[in-house]
Amino acid sequence: MDVAGTLQAYERIGVIGLGLTGLSAARFLRRHELQPILFDTREDTAKRLRKEPLLAESECHFGALKLEDLLGLDLVIMSPGIAFNDPALLMARDGGVEFISDIELFARLVEVPVLAVTGSNGKSTVVSLTAQMLQHCGRKTGLGGNIGTPALELLDQDFDSIVLELSSFQLEQTYTLQPAAACVLNVTPDHMDRYADFDAYSRTKNRIYRKAEVLVFNRDDHRTLPLRTRDLQHVISIGLSSDDQNFGIDLIDGEEFITFSGQPLLAAADIPMPGDYNKINVMAALALVASLGTDLETAATAVPLFKSLPHRSQLIKHEKGVRWVNDSKATNIGATIAAIDGLRTDVSGKLILIAGGDAKGTDLSALKDALEQVDVVITLGRDGDQIAALKPGAIRVETLAQAVETAAKHARAESMVLLSPACASLDMFSDYQQRGDVFRAAVEALYGRS
Repeated sequence: MDVAGTLQAYERIGVIGLGLTGLSAARFLRRHELQPILFDTREDTAKRLRKEPLLAESECHFGALKLEDLLGLDLVIMSPGIAFNDPALLMARDGGVEFISDIELFARLVEVPVLAVTGSNGKSTVVSLTAQMLQHCGRKTGLGGNIGTPALELLDQDFDSIVLELSSFQLEQTYTLQPAAACVLNVTPDHMDRYADFDAYSRTKNRIYRKAEVLVFNRDDHRTLPLRTRDLQHVISIGLSSDDQNFGIDLIDGEEFITFSGQPLLAAADIPMPGDYNKINVMAALALVASLGTDLETAATAVPLFKSLPHRSQLIKHEKGVRWVNDSKATNIGATIAAIDGLRTDVSGKLILIAGGDAKGTDLSALKDALEQVDVVITLGRDGDQIAALKPGAIRVETLAQAVETAAKHARAESMVLLSPACASLDMFSDYQQRGDVFRAAVEALYGRS
């Protein structure tokens, strides 16, 4: 991996946005004897940088971006959280400055096969399962991107394959990534505060296919269909119907199986995560590993060993006949609809939903039909009233602890309380993980008092 050679045409390299991704990019450049110029719009970042001895000598600019500072750069690595709508950024690009993502720099340097996954929901589960399948089959596989380890940090390790979760934000400034296989799991409205409309968001997700060798799409979601294909690309579909050439679901002697070309690979009953959406997730992982020549029957044996990720339809308590499920990662309506649809059939008592937060500019009315399957809706947060308006009798509370107390009053034996917010968490919490942790703590406190 010749980092200096790849970047030798760039004398001054900037990094804009010093969160997890930006700091990883800056550290990566320093480890390879390159000196980045650092930018962050937050004034308090200077304090945090004092704890980064590797970056202590870097030129830094804090506060509003200034055109005169940007025009002195040859290349800029943009953090995914920075939207490309600042006038200074637009004028700098027009002035000849090149802007890329950390994923684009990764793409120029990676020397092993890459499997890439995006989608509005489920991508963390799919990439984690894909990596576990490959490791189960004897490969030394790295996992990162939008989950866990930043992509550039995977390059310095001795992996023979890498699995990446990619957000739409990361794909915006990515151009040359050539995955061995790429998958768009699903596309539902999200981040409408960043994109002009749903179509713009959907097209950004579709960028993951541009140079992929194998394209994996969800035939049950037309927005995952590749917008363009080339003759050398192989296209594989996944879906809940039977398909004699692709992945699907078939009934064999009355039992449901995941199949490929009609051949059974895994009994649906052996999937440890509930819901039809997790059947799709398993198919996606199998399709991805198949692109590397992995034996599918061996890969399928890894599925029953897989444990659900935290904050994703995670059972955190089963007490007095009531199940409490933490689905805090459901930060958009598609995730919440999938959780309701997937879990409703597993609940013989009341299904109680806790939802609300920052909807990120999304119209929440698409939740209305799904809420008909819910017995009690409890809402909170900035846009909780929008959800409450969709369900007669919905209960509005101010805190998550109050939501847990209220849910407990309505729950009876065989009930399920589902935290699946359909919204981001930043109006009340630092992130979805903190929201899920607060939910768990409130549930534990509830039964600790009983």
